[in-house]
Amino acid sequence: MSQDQSFHEVRFPTDLALGATGGPERRTEVLTLGSGREQRNSQWAHSRRRFNAGYGIKTLEDLQSVIEFFEERRGRLYGFRFRDPMDWKSAKGNGQVTAFDQIIATGDGSSRVFQLVKQYGSVSTGYQRQIVKPVNGTVKVSVNGSEVSANYFSTNSQTGRLTFIQNAAPPSGQVIQAGYEFDVPVRFDADEIAINLTHFEAGDIPSIPIVELLI
Repeated sequence: MSQDQSFHEVRFPTDLALGATGGPERRTEVLTLGSGREQRNSQWAHSRRRFNAGYGIKTLEDLQSVIEFFEERRGRLYGFRFRDPMDWKSAKGNGQVTAFDQIIATGDGSSRVFQLVKQYGSVSTGYQRQIVKPVNGTVKVSVNGSEVSANYFSTNSQTGRLTFIQNAAPPSGQVIQAGYEFDVPVRFDADEIAINLTHFEAGDIPSIPIVELLI
């Protein structure tokens, strides 16, 4: 896969992202029938995350840092990486990343390339999300319950594809698991940042809307 020229592989300042608000959204069409019953249809197969990074800006230096980052991205033109303050790793809660956090696939004896995923909820009714921006150096892998040496696989940090080396394809029927940290691919959702410095110094929070890119 060629590198996306409209995406910059740089992360929004992490200390500012920690103060951001937001999370996943979905689009559901709800039709109320004459009987009062409802018909509901999901218009999106995947959720999309939205954030307001303005809540992480506390000082004038923070504000200048965001303006510089915004200008370098040319507003909405270029995408970038963003650490979701509430959902940035395969492990739950405060747990440490391990090679057994998420089931990725089941080996067939020949396939060597697998997509990193994260499961939300049960396997039967839950949602499986593709992870396309893992953090370099954080991916751990296991096959059939045993952790695999990093010498036997590589991970593309721009696509989230995990590749086992030649002659190391997981045997048929063996479960492949992985753990990792990851970023969200996003872009600014406005082409301007409107700031009144007097209001900012009085505690007014600037709006810095950010939206997830589905890539």
